Amino acid sequence: MTQTTTPKKLLTFEEFLAYDDGTDTRYELVDGELVEMPPESQLNNVITKFLFVELAKHFAIALVAWNTEIEVSGRRAKCRLPDLLVHTEESLAALTGATRATITHEMPPPALVIEVVSPGVENRNRDYRYKHTEYAARGIAEYWIVDPELQQITVCKWVEGQYEDGVLTGAMPIASDVVPNWSLTVEQVFAG
Repeated sequence: MTQTTTPKKLLTFEEFLAYDDGTDTRYELVDGELVEMPPESQLNNVITKFLFVELAKHFAIALVAWNTEIEVSGRRAKCRLPDLLVHTEESLAALTGATRATITHEMPPPALVIEVVSPGVENRNRDYRYKHTEYAARGIAEYWIVDPELQQITVCKWVEGQYEDGVLTGAMPIASDVVPNWSLTVEQVFAG
């Protein structure tokens, strides 16, 4: 007996922007497919809130954002939903009057994107591999991969067309070009 399956309908970026399933479910668009983003762990939420508060000490509150999507490149339409980001003045201005906080290809990229790695191999691959490439292709100045499981922060800095990565642990300070007066260490971030 042959079993047939109906192929999933692949969405365009415009269809993704118009998609509403009537729930509060968060999605990323990966090569045209909707990928449900599960709720974060309590630890990830604490780390994200802590980083938000610390970043708000260095930037106007409007420049620090969560729930802001970024259109990235892929084989088909892609849109990521980072845990936090810091806008440039230009990327924030491009969203003025928008009905949805989505940074499209036509808009300037944010200055900094932060992903707090969720448990699981799939999440690890998504943040370390796929998003690393996608955010680099978008020309985002810095991408931080905050990894509670490994107790490390990888700071990816845009240098001559690609990211140069620095893995930081323990009492090492988080050196950032985007947040030059940042004085926190990795262990302070995980201590929250």
